[in-house]
Amino acid sequence: MRITNADTLTSHGHVAGRKAALAILEAGLQAADPYYNVLRLLKLEGRALIVGNRDFEPEGSPYFGQDQVFDLDRIERIFVVGAGKGSQRAAKAFEDVLGDRLTGGVIIAKHDDPLELERIEVVYGAHPVPDEGCVRGCQRILELARTLTPRDLVFTIAGNGVSALLTLPVPGVSLEDIRQITYMMQIEHGASTGDLNPVRNNLDQMKGGKISRYLRPATVSHLVLADPSGLMNSSPTPYEDLMTKNRWLHNLPDATSYEQAIAMLKKHDCWERASAAARAFLEKADPAWETVRRAEFESWGDRIYGMMPYELGMLPTAEAKARELGFTPHCMTSFLHAEAREVGVVYAAIADNCAREGKPFQPPLAMISGGELLVTVGNENGVGGRNQEFCLSAAVKIAGNPRIVIGGVDSDGTDGPGTQFSEYKDIPCLAGAIVDGYTLAEAQAAGVDVTAELRRHNTTYALWKTGNGVVATHGVSMCDLDVILVL
Repeated sequence: MRITNADTLTSHGHVAGRKAALAILEAGLQAADPYYNVLRLLKLEGRALIVGNRDFEPEGSPYFGQDQVFDLDRIERIFVVGAGKGSQRAAKAFEDVLGDRLTGGVIIAKHDDPLELERIEVVYGAHPVPDEGCVRGCQRILELARTLTPRDLVFTIAGNGVSALLTLPVPGVSLEDIRQITYMMQIEHGASTGDLNPVRNNLDQMKGGKISRYLRPATVSHLVLADPSGLMNSSPTPYEDLMTKNRWLHNLPDATSYEQAIAMLKKHDCWERASAAARAFLEKADPAWETVRRAEFESWGDRIYGMMPYELGMLPTAEAKARELGFTPHCMTSFLHAEAREVGVVYAAIADNCAREGKPFQPPLAMISGGELLVTVGNENGVGGRNQEFCLSAAVKIAGNPRIVIGGVDSDGTDGPGTQFSEYKDIPCLAGAIVDGYTLAEAQAAGVDVTAELRRHNTTYALWKTGNGVVATHGVSMCDLDVILVL
């Protein structure tokens, strides 16, 4: 079980409904594990390493369906480098398949991610606002890159969280400058990752494909652990989109520019508040620090593998589990990007109408959605996360309804900033929540003012105090999984 406090979550309220919601969330979380998929990608046959599997290759690639076969007598060293939440799970598969043939590498993981690797060095950094650990991890990758020769083989790994964890500011721009921009845009102003990344990519020495530039002259292949933008899995032209639209997979070519970075800062009213050094660097638009474009990337002949295809991911797995439990599943959206509190109210209203009128769906039903919700906190400093806010706002709307149970989790096991800005030392970092029609009354009995805590974006306190906060082990990030059951 990835959810570690199941007994608490199912000990009150609508117990049967909570058990069903927990089982569906757990199934989705179990699907967010790249380890077994990487095992399917790699195969040792005698003195040959075979890399390839059509399930993980982007259609349209000039190499689609062509396995890579490496003569290990001609390969001097093999390394794995990368960053992202849960990226150790993919790297662990390399250790288990290659054994002594794996020379080493560097993975930048999120703080509190348990150490799983033995041959590959793990450096811990902060997310979503980067810290010195992120910089140190990048420096270790660069030190390794300087030793590479044409006889070396390197695999890169990029997963959600890589945009924070893979941070090494360009000369003249400080880590504190990047921290301030990240906090201001993403946390205070609620900017999406898509809006923030043009800024981060063009103020960094590693992002925007630059990490892959440093790995020459080795042979390099790239693993992608998640695909929230749909470039790999849901696009009709996945390879073309990866080459021309990507802005967050930092081992691949980048579609952002200095001009876009400036535009995004201005769009979110952050240009004047950004440091003078950051503004000057973007305005100078130095071609020497431009991110990697398609022509440069394709000249290397690198291969790309998407290790978490949609059909093996959280949403289809959650739908299958709901169907197994007797609920008719309805996938509301595979990628929802909106304010968590507003989405919670809307989804709760739809569920309430289903319970009362059987419209638009007849119970028993499960409404399931994925994506990356937002929480715009402004000047508030409460502790919480997007799935927690989604659930708690929905709990207010369904108060007193005995037939609705709602749950939400972040697949990486940490919902929102987690403990990075926490004032609570006795409350664990929550992965999400499960609520029902009894939650508001339970909160009132416990002396918790849900409306006040929502206003402060202090949902972790309210949910933990009432036994509704989900605690889960860490894993790879495939964004959110939200489930609404009408019994």
